[in-house]
Amino acid sequence: MTAPATTDSEHDEVPAAPEEDGRAPARRYGVLALAALLVVGLLLGYAGGLLTPRLTQPGDTSVEAGFARDMTTHHAQAVEMSLTAYRSATLPAVRQMAVDIATGQQGEIGAMQTWLREWDLSPTGSQPPMSWMSDGATVKDGLMPGMATPQQMTALRDAQGIEVDRQFLALMYNHHLGGIHMIDAVLGETDNAEVLRVARTMKSTQQTELNNLRQLQAQAKG
Repeated sequence: MTAPATTDSEHDEVPAAPEEDGRAPARRYGVLALAALLVVGLLLGYAGGLLTPRLTQPGDTSVEAGFARDMTTHHAQAVEMSLTAYRSATLPAVRQMAVDIATGQQGEIGAMQTWLREWDLSPTGSQPPMSWMSDGATVKDGLMPGMATPQQMTALRDAQGIEVDRQFLALMYNHHLGGIHMIDAVLGETDNAEVLRVARTMKSTQQTELNNLRQLQAQAKG
């Protein structure tokens, strides 16, 4: 019995070489997966806020409203830095840390924006940033505690190789320190049960992440 004839195209087909360790496809699909996680986190944050009983109605210049607005801005920069690190960092643990921070803080943004809607307040208020804090006048160049400057953000986006990891870890460490400073301020001023609950969770999470960031900084030095 004769073997079936083969076509020239079948002879010419050569299996494509797999990309090294599957990292390129993983990153391509991983970015899409992370984007989906951010959307889910935001929606979960919104849902959590909507399920919260409306016990009090903070006003436009209240500590609660100021915290929600300013921490949303603060978190948004952390998400941006984390997305940059996820795309470009070299250490897998750094990229995982970036995913954790981005998804966690995106969910908290959703919760805080829901508060403002439930309080019938706009996402942006009439008061300058940080005016709800007793030491808010110390803010320089419009930057809240721990936030990276535009120049630092540009340097992070332009960095290559392990330098991405190092810059991200240093910037996020300071970012978390500043965030905890803001959280401590609202914890000392509010009696809103939901704001207290979320702020305490934020502080616990960021304190844990500070320890992890320090450990990763030691790895990135090598």
